[in-house]
Amino acid sequence: MAFSARQDAAPIAGINVTPLVDVLLVLLVIFMISAPVIAHKARVDLPSAGSQPPAAMQEPIDITIEPNSMTFWNHVLVTDAALATQMQILGSREGEKPAIHIAASDDASYEDVAKVLAEAKVNGLAKIDFVNR
Repeated sequence: MAFSARQDAAPIAGINVTPLVDVLLVLLVIFMISAPVIAHKARVDLPSAGSQPPAAMQEPIDITIEPNSMTFWNHVLVTDAALATQMQILGSREGEKPAIHIAASDDASYEDVAKVLAEAKVNGLAKIDFVNR
């Protein structure tokens, strides 16, 4: 076995840049993925500090959807035509429109819920809440 007897006292002047490049590429990918999430802005309407609450808060409209296409407007059974008429009346009101609270049964069909939502959208009713009863 022959070993080199030559010993250089000079330090190695080169630097291994491969790990540095790997780390920088990983950081670049992380920033590319997280930047759109950070830049996303959600519009939130908050009341101003000096605003007063409305004098007369309108009662929300309760719509209950049960199985077999049974729909209740403030606990009164209505047909699809009567529901559409009531929504048109609410949509044609001037000023603040009341909120709608929808309570859909677990067994209610998706089509019945979609019909109520579509009717509200057509008539310009935007304050819709889903409630659990």
